[in-house]
Amino acid sequence: MAGKKRGGLGRGLGGGVNTLIPPAKSAESRQEYKMQKTSDEGNAENSVATEHRSTELEEKPEEKKLSGETIVKITKVEPNRQQPRKNFNEDALLELAESMKQYGVLQPLLVTDRKDYYEIIAGERRWRAAKLAGLKEIPVIIKNYSEQEIVEISLIENIQREDLNPIEEAWAYKRLMEEFHMKQDEIAERVSKSRVTVTNSIRLLKLADGVQQMLIDDMITSGHARAILSIPDMEMQMSVATKVFDEKLSVRETEKLVKSVLEPSAAKKTETNTAEDAIYQNLEEKMKSIIGTKVSINRKKNNKGKIEIEYYSQEELERIIELFESMSIH
Repeated sequence: MAGKKRGGLGRGLGGGVNTLIPPAKSAESRQEYKMQKTSDEGNAENSVATEHRSTELEEKPEEKKLSGETIVKITKVEPNRQQPRKNFNEDALLELAESMKQYGVLQPLLVTDRKDYYEIIAGERRWRAAKLAGLKEIPVIIKNYSEQEIVEISLIENIQREDLNPIEEAWAYKRLMEEFHMKQDEIAERVSKSRVTVTNSIRLLKLADGVQQMLIDDMITSGHARAILSIPDMEMQMSVATKVFDEKLSVRETEKLVKSVLEPSAAKKTETNTAEDAIYQNLEEKMKSIIGTKVSINRKKNNKGKIEIEYYSQEELERIIELFESMSIH
């Protein structure tokens, strides 16, 4: 009996991956099938129904039908070289392989028929683990999709399982844009994410290759990476990313570091101003003691500026003028 359908993974794909892949069969039901098949073949001459069923199971020498699934030789299945996911955790694969040795492959792979072989649309991790487990056959569901649909389904499955690292996800979005001319809002709708999320993801591809690898290796987070993106120089990006990792800086601390890198003159100017302020304040005090009223020195660029002398009455203004006149006489 076909498995019961579940809710879709993404809009625009007719319900998504889960509607294409039935719930996993138990190890017991798979064993029952093997036992039943043996019994049917041994008593084929006594049952017309069994003869009909045996005919259905032998469409191809390497294929066997099972409740909507097709059991094929694992050597006939190959991964999609364009699938988004490139990195697989070896320890996790070994754990899954050990489980498969005991229980078999409990969820079929989704594949498309390429005539000479079956190409994986969803389930490459299971295929890799099955090979490690030494399995000779594997259950698949064969579907025919367009190239764009294959990319979308692969992307959705990996995103929902959180299998993609940030760079793999960004490349998948970029491929949908460049090869299939999809807009960012269309992609966002397909994968059930906001357009801002998709945009920020694609921007990560502007990072230096070394910084991208640090993100893949979990040496820095996406938050760190977005802060580093503000630096246009690739070598400086790498330098900052290394400092972030070595000193275990937070995202906020990284943002401050990036700001200091982008505005070194401002930081230097602040230090310089502190020393210059003391000099000019001393000059203002000297002029104040000579003139007898408040004096302000307003500095400008290129050693230019202006001096402001305050007075509070006509008499005080005349006194200051007389003071300057007396200075000119001497």
